[in-house]
Amino acid sequence: MAFPQTRPQAPQLPQHLLRTIECQQGAVRAVRFNADGNYLMSCGSDKSLKLWSVSTGTLLKSYSGHGYEVLDADGSFDNSLICTCSSDKTVILWDVATGQVTRKLRGHAGKVNCVQFNEEANVIFSGSIDGTVRCWDVRSRRYEPIQVLDEATDGVSSLKLMQHELLTGSVDGRLRRYDLRIGQLHVDFINSPITCVCFSQDAQCTLSSSLDSTLRLLDKSTGEMLGEFTGHKMKGYKLDCCLTSKDTHVLSCSEDGHVYCWDLVEGSLTLKLSVGQAVVQSLSFHPTETCLLTAMEGRVQVWGAEPKETEEDVMDT
Repeated sequence: MAFPQTRPQAPQLPQHLLRTIECQQGAVRAVRFNADGNYLMSCGSDKSLKLWSVSTGTLLKSYSGHGYEVLDADGSFDNSLICTCSSDKTVILWDVATGQVTRKLRGHAGKVNCVQFNEEANVIFSGSIDGTVRCWDVRSRRYEPIQVLDEATDGVSSLKLMQHELLTGSVDGRLRRYDLRIGQLHVDFINSPITCVCFSQDAQCTLSSSLDSTLRLLDKSTGEMLGEFTGHKMKGYKLDCCLTSKDTHVLSCSEDGHVYCWDLVEGSLTLKLSVGQAVVQSLSFHPTETCLLTAMEGRVQVWGAEPKETEEDVMDT
């Protein structure tokens, strides 16, 4: 007699608030996990970057050196370096342990919206309102970028790097994918200013959010539309979107105080997470676990799949 197979468990979603961190750095413009997900970085409108423990919410270090609000940050694979970008038109490379500025990179003609290391953390990519992506050699003492990508006809709002491919989204409504090994450029036209882009974890798809309150999932190689996700509100703010660590769900910030979460395959809305009464400015999904960061006004919230253990629970075990 054959037993029926057990149905695979539905993937869990981060819907329980584990902690709220009052960042005290003005409005939090972006929140990001580091490479292993143990730390988070909050980018403040008060010109500072702060590094926090995800598990305890403890402030570990503050980094000050920008002349205007910090808009994005990324940590190196070994957690020794952080790069940040700002409305002051600069990119800064920081030594994590000492909090010192290692390099200040100038060259963009306007505010720098997005920044990311390559895999080896020896090149920084930065995208600006000036319509360019600049590639900076971290090891060189030269102050000029090693390459400038200037194909965008309006500001570059978002960029993501995966292995040898660079994905950029621009206010000109175009999704550009550069193959950095062979110097090829692929362009997909989205008829609305793009606010955020990312690759799926399997590197087969691209996800983009735009100001027509729509997320679009495209086949990376053909540009075929695989899914559209709507219901959230994104009309006037540059807000984040992302995929979960196992590519099961698509998430987006919204101007109505919620994070929207759709099933990637079915396209159905699975979770509408109430964060607060203001715009959800930024989000970041843990690289391996079911854990989500959201930023609203001056706070960062950490969300998990299971409710937080209370002291009583711990004493009972």
